[in-house]
Amino acid sequence: MSYEVVIFGIKLTLSPIAFSIPLGSRHWDIYWYGIIIATGFLLALIYGIKNAARFNINTDRMLDVVLVATPVAILSARTYYVIFDGEPLDGIGDFFGFGNSSGFAGLAIYGGVIGAFVSGAVMCKIRKVKILDMFDIAAIGFLIGQGVGRWGNFVNQEAYGSFTGSSWWGMQSTKTISEMGEGLVHPCFLYESVWCIAGFFILNYFSKKRRFSGQISLMYCVWYGFGRGIIELLRTDSLMIGNIRVSCLLSFAICIAGAALLTVMLRRTAENAESGDYSAVFAENEDNGNITEEIKEDENEQNN
Repeated sequence: MSYEVVIFGIKLTLSPIAFSIPLGSRHWDIYWYGIIIATGFLLALIYGIKNAARFNINTDRMLDVVLVATPVAILSARTYYVIFDGEPLDGIGDFFGFGNSSGFAGLAIYGGVIGAFVSGAVMCKIRKVKILDMFDIAAIGFLIGQGVGRWGNFVNQEAYGSFTGSSWWGMQSTKTISEMGEGLVHPCFLYESVWCIAGFFILNYFSKKRRFSGQISLMYCVWYGFGRGIIELLRTDSLMIGNIRVSCLLSFAICIAGAALLTVMLRRTAENAESGDYSAVFAENEDNGNITEEIKEDENEQNN
């Protein structure tokens, strides 16, 4: 199976299957989608490991949190999709993609993000990691993973939008023609990828000048929520409740709530700085390579 694609005048032939592994009389197909998602996750993890100390997080404890939050995020992404997709499942095997040719299909980013934050918060409590610091570094990791992962949608020719009405701007493939008809459609995967990558550079810059713990995760809510909400309006495959686009509604709600909280916290931090009272400021985060006493204690334990 392959798709003939034209995007911004460039002609490509795409196959969702990267390669196959022979298994006796059968074979196991390895999809580009999984490879791309795994690459995004790996890049996000590398970023986290290299920058954990700057966020006052012990690397080993961070990895413990990630180890639990990752599978929970995947299951949550699948559950979110199934709930709002509305298509009935033929047993638990259908949920996991067993016994059908399409495999494990249908994941929703917001479900994954919600699952990761909730399970991550629980693990932070268990492993004594500061939750807001963990959320801050995770938010930047999400933007890396989302920016890279959206290219998996391109290979699968999914997550595209309505017709652009242009003679050159947009994308068309044998799949979009079969589902939508002739005409260039919005490459929504590209819009979101560019938006997330731009967000990564912006949030990474501000992470070096954090005025309080939780600032970067709130900025993520504002940045991603606004961009995703706009892009969602263009998509043709939105999960719906009646006539309401679920992800669009959730995106703008998260954006507004994040902006409100961010404004309040920045004002409070500024007021405390002016009065000389720093006790209410969650953290001073100059990029000086300092680590918390918690990390130092862990290092001493390892040395002993």
